[in-house]
Amino acid sequence: MIRKAEIRDLEEILQIYEAARNFMAANGNPGQWVNGYPTRALVEEDLKKGQLYVYETEEGIEAAFVFFIGEEPNYCEIREGSWLNDKAYGVLHRIAAAKQGKGIASICVNWCFRNCGNMRGDTHQNNKSMQRIFEKNGFVKCGIICVEDGTDRIAFQKTSEKEGLSV
Repeated sequence: MIRKAEIRDLEEILQIYEAARNFMAANGNPGQWVNGYPTRALVEEDLKKGQLYVYETEEGIEAAFVFFIGEEPNYCEIREGSWLNDKAYGVLHRIAAAKQGKGIASICVNWCFRNCGNMRGDTHQNNKSMQRIFEKNGFVKCGIICVEDGTDRIAFQKTSEKEGLSV
């Protein structure tokens, strides 16, 4: 089940993010989540905003991610392409699964999409795993965006006929 994260989940979420950093570094993407990103302070901020979610089974928390419906400032400017539409959209950030290869990330991505019908996301050019997750779940590469640290990300979007819903 997917639910909003709670303060009691914080340590487990931080462990999942640490494992994700290690996985990325070991699998050709050592430059995306560096210097402890996402930091404890950022995760706590996501939690306070009510934008941090977890995927939980009887085994415990299996994934963590940020999801919100609203404008992402980094998406205001896109190069080498364009967004599929200008309608309200949901945003997925900082998704990490406790175990790789179990389809957990796809479950989370599809949950987000079901809750808004118009999704945007981005990932590092070396994050082949996330690119595959977006593509296998019907997202389209739209162009390149720039994030706060000045680095580029590949921008993805998926739309449907349904209008955006609130979570």
